[in-house]
Amino acid sequence: MTTYRVGRLVTPDDVLEAAWIQIEDGDIIAFGRRSEGMPADGLRPQDLGDTTVVPGFVDIHTHGGGGSTYSTTDPDEARKVAAFHAGHGTTTTMASLVTGPLDELVSQTACLADLVTDGVIAGVHLEGPFLSAARCGAHEPTLLRDPVEGDVAKVLSDAVKMVTIAPELEHGLDAIRQVVDAGVVAALGHTDATYEQMIAGADAGATVATHLFNGMRPFHHRDPGPVGAALNDPRLLLEVINDGMHLDPQVVRVALAAAGVNRIALITDAMVATGMPNGRYLLGSLEVDVKDGLATLAHGSHSIAGSTLTMDVAYRNAVNAGVSLVDASRMASTTPAEAFGWYNVGGIETGKRADLVVLDDDYTVQKVMRHGEWLDREPAEASRPAEASRPADAGAAGEPG
Repeated sequence: MTTYRVGRLVTPDDVLEAAWIQIEDGDIIAFGRRSEGMPADGLRPQDLGDTTVVPGFVDIHTHGGGGSTYSTTDPDEARKVAAFHAGHGTTTTMASLVTGPLDELVSQTACLADLVTDGVIAGVHLEGPFLSAARCGAHEPTLLRDPVEGDVAKVLSDAVKMVTIAPELEHGLDAIRQVVDAGVVAALGHTDATYEQMIAGADAGATVATHLFNGMRPFHHRDPGPVGAALNDPRLLLEVINDGMHLDPQVVRVALAAAGVNRIALITDAMVATGMPNGRYLLGSLEVDVKDGLATLAHGSHSIAGSTLTMDVAYRNAVNAGVSLVDASRMASTTPAEAFGWYNVGGIETGKRADLVVLDDDYTVQKVMRHGEWLDREPAEASRPAEASRPADAGAAGEPG
C-alpha cells in the first residue's frame, strides 16, 4: 500500500486541491483532500509535489508511434508502439490497422492477439478495408472492398474490438449487423453517406463515428451528410483528433456544443512518425511525408495521413482551449473507456485500476503509472509532437466541471 500527496486530483466530478491518493495491489483504494484527513497506513506518504494527477488516457484509435507501427507481424514492434504512447500517458490503447489484403490483416491481428491477452493493448481496430473509395484518405483505394459476409467473418476474431465501415456500401448495413452480432463495436467512417444512410448505420447497431469530420463528406447547410447525422444522433460516440491540424479549434468547439463531453472521445490517429523527425514514412503501403508535425500523402491528393499527435498533447490542447480539467479527462479517458465497457479504467475512482498521469503546471507529463507501477519514459521534451497552433481561439469549449 502506498499513499501519494499531490497538488490536485482530477476525479470524474471535481478537482480536489491539496489531495492524496492511496494505491494497493495496482488499484485505487482511497483518495481525498488532505484538509479532511489522510489515512494512517504506517508509512510516510510519497510527495508528488504541486502536480495535477489525471486518469490514464484511453486512446481507441492509434496506428503507431516512435518509429514503429501496429501494422506488423512482429510483436516486439507492436510493443514498442504501446510503450511509446504509454510514455505520453496512454495507459489503455487500441491498435488500429489500416487497409490491407485480407490475409495480411488476419496475420497482423493474430500477431496482436497475444498483446491483447497480455494486457499490453486493449484490442484491435480494423479501420479498413470496408471504406468508401470517395473518402479513402490514406487507405490504398485498390484494396478497398464491399463488406460481404464471408470477408467480414474472415477478419473478425476475439482480438478485434472495433471495425470501421462505410454504411452506404452495398453490404454495409448487413456488415454492421454482422459485426455487432459478433460482439464487436461497429464504427461509421471514411464515408460518403447521406444523412439518412448514416442514421441507418446507427439503426443497424453502429455506435462510433470514426474521426468526426475527417474522412467524411463535408457538412453543408442543405446537405448535413454524415457529420450532421453524427452530431445529431445520441447513439454515436464521436472520435476527435484534437491537434489543431485535422480540425480547427473552433470546429472542436462546435462539436462539444452539439454533442457534449459524454459523446466525444479524444483520439490520436497517430502513425509511425509520431515523435520522429521530419521525413518520409509508410502508413500501411502508402508513403507519407511529415513536416512540422503534419503528415500528408507523398503522392496524389496529398491528403492528411494520420497524425503525429499523442494523447497528452490532445489533452493539453483541450485544457488550453478552455475545457475544464474534469471535462478534458472525461473526453481523454472516461468516455472512450465506458464506450467499450472498460469500467476498470478511465477515471480516478476507488476500485479502478491505478492508471495515473502526473502533469506539471503546463500540463506536460512528468510521470505515468499503469496498474500501480511507475513506467520508464523518455524526457518530456525528447519527442514532443506539434500542438494546436492557436488553441486560445477556441474559447470556453467545455461544460463546467
